[in-house]
Amino acid sequence: MHKGANVWVDKTVKFLDPCTKSGVFLREITSRLNKGLEQEIPDLQKRVDHILTRQVFGIGITQITSLLARRSVYCSKHATGEHSIAKSFASDDGNIWFKRIKHSWKDGRCSYCGAPKDIFDRKDKLENHAYAFIHTDTSRLGSPRFLEAICNST
Repeated sequence: MHKGANVWVDKTVKFLDPCTKSGVFLREITSRLNKGLEQEIPDLQKRVDHILTRQVFGIGITQITSLLARRSVYCSKHATGEHSIAKSFASDDGNIWFKRIKHSWKDGRCSYCGAPKDIFDRKDKLENHAYAFIHTDTSRLGSPRFLEAICNST
């Protein structure tokens, strides 16, 4: 895709963690982009805002993991919170969101993921393991060019 180019200096590359838990993966990506984009975007706040609002995305697997990931990446469980390092978000979710999704049952199985209804058709308060990345249209993320970032990449 990038033919060996250094993705950490490219302000157009977008990263998605479709099963965000603690946010460590996104935090490491943010850290590497912050260092890599220093020359192109010298102002620290503008650089951080650019990275967090245009390059780094996550979909929490549960409500609690989305809060943990925001705390890890934005330094606040709300992207618009007073302690958030991002200053340009309009919503508390920022780019790390969670939406409880329901399975779509057909013939005893979920039509998206194949989960058996007799095991995963749970009450609203119990985790049903219907993850948004698999069970919904991801158009909220636009049509970014997503790259799989490997932690030991250079």
